Amino acid sequence: MLPAVAVYYFPWEVNSGALQDGESVRTFGRLTQYEPEKSRASLTTQHASKEHHVVINTSFVEPFNPIIGAQYIVLGEIETAQGVDGVRVCARVLNCVDGVNIALLQKVINEQRSFFRERQSHLEGAAVQDADATGS
Repeated sequence: MLPAVAVYYFPWEVNSGALQDGESVRTFGRLTQYEPEKSRASLTTQHASKEHHVVINTSFVEPFNPIIGAQYIVLGEIETAQGVDGVRVCARVLNCVDGVNIALLQKVINEQRSFFRERQSHLEGAAVQDADATGS
């Protein structure tokens, strides 16, 4: 069975506690730390004058050539981590995307969410109409 499609989450949402163990996610941030001996990296993002950190398990993407200070996008699954506040992402893909416009990426993520919400409400409305049509 294939894993669920990974949804983009902002870094400040990853550690919110709303995500469950094993859930597929995509997120982004600036690589601020890499510990190859522990297969652990840290992505950091500024939002609303607060710095948000996402801990990344890099064991499935090693060896890789980390560029400290560069922007990265990670695709992986949420896992509970001992000794880490909150959760960490077990990376399946960790790509350097230095030079990407983060403000534009955030806007695109919000637009995508809006589209999915609109499509879902449209599908639910159509299902209700179908049920009314067959029930009468």
